[in-house]
This record gives sequence, C-alpha cells and structure tokens, in this order.
Amino acid sequence: MDEPGYARPPGGHPGQSELLTGRAVFTDQYLVIPHDVMRDIVAGHLPHWEKSRHWTLARPMSGFFETFSHYVVETGPGGGSDNPEPDPEVESVLFLTHGKCVVELDGRPAKLTPGGYVYIAAGCRWTLRAFGQETSVFHWIRKRYEAVAGLAKPESFVSSEDEAKPEAMPDSDERWSTVRFVDPEDLRHDMHVNLVEFEPGAKIPFLETHVMEHGIYILQGRAAYRLNQDWVEVEAGDFIGLRAFCPQACCAAGPGKFRYLLYKDVNRHAGFGRTDVSG
Repeated sequence: MDEPGYARPPGGHPGQSELLTGRAVFTDQYLVIPHDVMRDIVAGHLPHWEKSRHWTLARPMSGFFETFSHYVVETGPGGGSDNPEPDPEVESVLFLTHGKCVVELDGRPAKLTPGGYVYIAAGCRWTLRAFGQETSVFHWIRKRYEAVAGLAKPESFVSSEDEAKPEAMPDSDERWSTVRFVDPEDLRHDMHVNLVEFEPGAKIPFLETHVMEHGIYILQGRAAYRLNQDWVEVEAGDFIGLRAFCPQACCAAGPGKFRYLLYKDVNRHAGFGRTDVSG
C-alpha cells in the first residue's frame, strides 16, 4: 500500500488452487463485498474514459439501494476523461487513495494526492487526468441531486483529509471520530461522504437503526460488524452496503486503527412514488 496506507482492489485473478468458499454476502438488508473478489473479471469500463477501469460496489436497484452508486476507479498515467459525467443532474464525490490526479471544475484546475477529496455539484463541467508514473485509484460516489425551493445549490470544492479536522463522537473518549467535509447543518447538501475512524477496541455501542442508506469502504484495519441479526468480520479493502433501517454496530479489532469512507443520504423529506391521477 502507498502512503497513507489505503486499501485498493487487488485485481488479477485467483489460481485454480484457491478455495471456492469466501466472505461475500448479499441479503435483503445488507451486502458485503470482500476485497478478494474485486478481480479483473468483474472490472468494467465507462464511456469517454481512457486508460481506466472500475469496480461497481453500489448502484440503484429495485428492492435495495435507491439513492447512490459507488465506483472504485483505476486510471493509468495520462488516463482519465474530458467528459466523465453523462447526467447533468448528478452530483459526485471523488476521494483519491493512490497516485496523483488533476481535476478541473468549471475550468479551475486542482491537483490531488492521496487523501484528496472533491465535491462536484450537479451541472458542474469537470475533467480528470492522472499524472506521474503510477496508476491512480479513486472512489467516485454519485447521487442525483435533490433540489429544494428556496435553497441554493451547493458549490463544488476541493479539500483533503489533511485539511479537515477529526471530530470526536460524544462520550467516546476520543476513540471514535469523524472527518466531515460538509457542515451537517448546511441543508443545501443532500449527501455526506465522511471518513470515520476507531481506535483499537473502540465501538459503535448500540444498534444504529436509521433512514440513511450506507456505503462503507474500509480503508484500513479490521472490525467485527453487526449487520441486522448477523456478525461479520471485515478488513481493509472490503465494502459494506446497508439498506435504510438495517441495524448496525461495530467493534474495531486492531491492532491498528479501523478507518472507512462512509456515504449517507441526508437533509431531505422522505419521497413518495408519483401516480397519474389526472383521469
């Protein structure tokens, strides 16, 4: 792993001597995609992206996730896209874990190194190019922006893990903290993508049960995770997806810190299906 030690998909292909048994789980409430199944055979390609491939960890689909998609993208030196996003109503977050990239937001360039974070507002014209000698790896989380009358659309911005200060969770003895890139009280934003960190042995001490969908990519460390009625073991490079209201808790296993990238939808009314009542 490169500094600061983030996980990445291994790629490649397992040999014929490997066991069939693994840790992948897909239920009607949660899923676990272990890092060791993120191989070449399940990587894909996207229109208008050069020298790039990606793994899809989450996508909207009937009866499970509804609000977001999550890709892990590998881009070779000089690769990237001048036309990356086909939908002008979609907002994105990029989080770089390996390599170096230049992102342009409405013509304004910014260099990203590992830990770099970009919020891209819906309708923003953006490009991305990797540079240097190594492959760049980044997370690309997409959501259709839900506009609200009387609230301005948020602006695109570039930040990094180094610029954002961790905030300790209440009554955690500073052993459970969150790095927030967006003010939770800024209601213009309808999604948060945060970094969450636990010291060894620290835990979510109750079964959280809430309306937000979660996508959790584990950047570092290990933990025992409670998902609905099950306990599962997870480690760096694994992805966990939770439907709305799926109970969750965890305990960091050590020996080092347990850290993950977290998506959740926030700050909007519950939606209702539309029906045609004009007749």
